[in-house]
Amino acid sequence: MSQEIRNIAIIAHVDHGKTTLTDGLMEFTGSREGDASMDNNALEQERGITIYAKNTSVTYKDTKINIVDTPGHADFGSEVERVLRSIDSVLLVVDAQEGPMPQTRFVLKKSLELGLKPIVVINKIDKPAADPDHCEELVLELFLELGASDEQSSFPVVYAIGRDGVAKRKMEDELVDLSPVLDTVLEHVAPAKGYVEDEALRAQVFNLGYDNFLGRLAVARIYDGKIAKGQQVLIKAEGEEIKKGKVVKLSGYEGVRQVEINEAFAGDIVLIAGLEDINIGETITDKENAEILPAISVDEPTVGMQFLVNSSPFAGREGKYVTSRQIGERLEKEMEINVGLQVERQGDVYDVYGRGEMHIAILLENMRREGYELSVSQPKVIIKEIDGVKSEPFEEVTIDIPSEFQGPVIERLSNRGFIMQNMVPHENQVRLLFEGPTRGLLGYKNQFIIDTKGEGILASRFIEFRKYVGEIKKRQVGSMISMATGKALGFSLFGLQDRGELYIGAGEEVYEGMVIGNTSKGEEMTVNPTKGKQLTNVRASGSDDAINLVPHRPLSIEIGLEIMQIDEYLEVCPKSIRLRKQGLKESDRKKTK
Repeated sequence: MSQEIRNIAIIAHVDHGKTTLTDGLMEFTGSREGDASMDNNALEQERGITIYAKNTSVTYKDTKINIVDTPGHADFGSEVERVLRSIDSVLLVVDAQEGPMPQTRFVLKKSLELGLKPIVVINKIDKPAADPDHCEELVLELFLELGASDEQSSFPVVYAIGRDGVAKRKMEDELVDLSPVLDTVLEHVAPAKGYVEDEALRAQVFNLGYDNFLGRLAVARIYDGKIAKGQQVLIKAEGEEIKKGKVVKLSGYEGVRQVEINEAFAGDIVLIAGLEDINIGETITDKENAEILPAISVDEPTVGMQFLVNSSPFAGREGKYVTSRQIGERLEKEMEINVGLQVERQGDVYDVYGRGEMHIAILLENMRREGYELSVSQPKVIIKEIDGVKSEPFEEVTIDIPSEFQGPVIERLSNRGFIMQNMVPHENQVRLLFEGPTRGLLGYKNQFIIDTKGEGILASRFIEFRKYVGEIKKRQVGSMISMATGKALGFSLFGLQDRGELYIGAGEEVYEGMVIGNTSKGEEMTVNPTKGKQLTNVRASGSDDAINLVPHRPLSIEIGLEIMQIDEYLEVCPKSIRLRKQGLKESDRKKTK
């Protein structure tokens, strides 16, 4: 109760070193157990990105510091918006070589609007092209551009190498450990308001969790009073009836571990079980006349697609959960914790809306690993009418590429409705800044990798809804569709590989209507990948040439969502990802056209 508490969040663009720094702080303060990392989800570890906001706490100089690690990818921005409401300051981590990137701008803007005073950590100062002084100037420019107050603009700076667990306050200082980061936090972050006797409880939920035994879990910041296990509480929200509940279990954080506690006091962040109908932003209190805390707003989705039962000839071979009811129950469970997601049901079809392709692709990947089998339609942006004007979401895109690739990148994005805002050359690299419709970005990232030979970095963030810009020209490739069911043979694929790019290899099973590749000329082509070589008794020299198959491109969920056409479904199964036409027979496709 008497212990001082500081509440901070670590924010940054994707891959600027938030999680590594958080892990380092836990290690330095002795709060880390073994190799425990903030990124404890299997997908997070595989992709090396943070997807879900997570809490930890460290104790330094008798002060408890609650740290919330946030995602850096724009598609998970809804996680960041909520977290910022529950803390008192932010550590803004910026890569010393790359400088501020789109997500840096997004998270910083939200922090400044809430009146928070950020601490800037310039990370990765050991990179060959790192320029900490220039990076600091760019960060200051960004603060001023976003309308920071004088107090916010005079931010403290710490220089760090998060991977090595070392930091310093001045460039000429020696690198020893991470104490400069924590000392700066103690100096510049005001202690959370402590417990006052007989004060009414007021806590606000900023994140949700789920437990198979306890049901919905609420992660909440206590602003006033205290909360205890077994306590009867009231749940209040603007314009809604007061709900009653009982705290069944109360947990605090020690490192990343959740530790069961009997009571918690103002200033702390806790995990509460037993409040079934609790939602983000609601106020938990013990007095009917207690004032409601300001609501937490979450930006609305920009992209949508349909989830439906898999109806292909290979349906039910791999999946454990295949019915419409099971898919619906899983989506309902996801909405318990994934606030940026919206789901609407139309008969047996579910319209799922998210913040971007990756947001929904991560959900599909999780469902697939859990044994679900389903089909999804092509992603589409959400078109709205605002003040009588047809409007669509727009993105700001920042691209870092070697100078030699700028021509094709500028040309392709211009064709897709993007307008270049800025170009900054730096040695052999160039940074390009574009603005344009989200529609133009759908299906582009793959092409970008090809155009830049994998050496480019593309980052985007949603800006706002703007006037609809009409039709957009995209790279036109057609589909290569199987006309037969059976096993694909090397002999047949050898003849087809010159016509485009294949998604399957020899020996894979195919069915009629399945898309097995694309055609470079842009027309649809129906082919027979199961055709074998005609064998006769007559042998001639040169008739048995060796078959050399070009390696095919196996489909992943992200690639499938990018390349699929409007009349196709992506079949997502636990072991396979397939692309198919909505009408499997050629006669059905002709009727639809």
